[in-house]
Amino acid sequence: KLFNFEFTDPLFLKLGRNPRKFFSELSLWGFLVDSEDQARMDLSRDVDDFIKETIDHSLGIPLSMDALQKKLYAAEESQRRLREQYLSLVSRLREKDKLIDLVRSEASMNAQALKKFVEENQKLACECEDLVNQCNKWEKECLLYHQDREALMDFGNESDERAGKAESRVRELEEQVRKMSDEMESDNKFTSLEEDSSLDSILTSFVSKDETIIGRVFLEANIQDESCQALLSKWDELKPSTQKAMSLVAMVKKIEEERECLILNLSKAEQEVELVSEQNRELDRENRKLLRQCSAERCHGSTKSNKRKSPKIMRGSPIEKRI
Repeated sequence: KLFNFEFTDPLFLKLGRNPRKFFSELSLWGFLVDSEDQARMDLSRDVDDFIKETIDHSLGIPLSMDALQKKLYAAEESQRRLREQYLSLVSRLREKDKLIDLVRSEASMNAQALKKFVEENQKLACECEDLVNQCNKWEKECLLYHQDREALMDFGNESDERAGKAESRVRELEEQVRKMSDEMESDNKFTSLEEDSSLDSILTSFVSKDETIIGRVFLEANIQDESCQALLSKWDELKPSTQKAMSLVAMVKKIEEERECLILNLSKAEQEVELVSEQNRELDRENRKLLRQCSAERCHGSTKSNKRKSPKIMRGSPIEKRI
C-alpha cells in the first residue's frame, strides 16, 4: 500500500483541476519516467493501472486477481531480491570476517616479528657496544704494537750491527781454527803412524802371526752378532794390528771361559772338601767314642775284683748308652 488518501486529499483534488501537473509531480517521486520531451510526456500502462488501483482502493472496490497476482509476484520478487541481497551481504560479511581474522593473525605475526625484531635490535645494540669496546681495546693494542715494533726495529738494527761484527769475528776465528786443524791433522797423522807401529809391536809380543787365526775363529763362532759379522766379512782387508787385537780378544775371552770353569771346579771342590771334612769330623767323633768305650771297658776289667767303681756312674756313662 503505497498511498493512502481519499478524494478529499489535496493530492487527489489536484488530479481533477490539473492532471498534467499532478502526473509531473508523481514523476518526480519515481513512479513515472520522463520522456525526452517533458511537454509531450505520455502515461505508461503501469501508471494507468496504478492510478486505477489507487482509485478502486479509495472507493472500496475489491482488487482483481490479476492485480493481486501482480502484487504477489512483485512481493516475491522483492523478497527474492532481498534474500539474494541478504545472502550476498552474509557472504560478504563472512569474507570480511575471514579478512579480519587474517588481518588479525597477520597483525599478531607482525607484532611477534616486531617484538623479535626489537629484541634482535637490542641484542645487536649490545653486540655493537661490545664491538666498539673491543675495537677501542684493539686500537690501544695496535698502538702498543706499533710502539713495540718501532722498538724492535731499533733493536733489530742494533742486532744487525752486532751480527755483522760477530760474523767478521767468526770468519777470523774460522780461519784460525782452519790453521790449527791443519796443524793438528799433520801432527795426528804422524802420531797415528807412531801409535800404529807401537801398537803392532806390542801386539806382536803377545800374539804371533800364526795365532791370528784365533781371531777369525772367534768371529765365526760369534757370527750372529752384527759387529762380528761385519768384521768377518772384511777380515782380509783389516790391518794386521786389528787382526792381532781380535786374536788377543779371543784369547782373553777363552781365558775368561777357562777361569769361569776353574772357578766352578773350585766351588765344586770346596763343596766336596766341606763334605769330606764333615765326614772326617763325624769319624773323629765316632773314634773318640770308641776310644772312650775301650778305656771304660779296660777300667771296668781292672776294678772288677776290688769293686771300688760305682755302678751308678757306669750306668749313666754315654758309652754305655751307646752300647
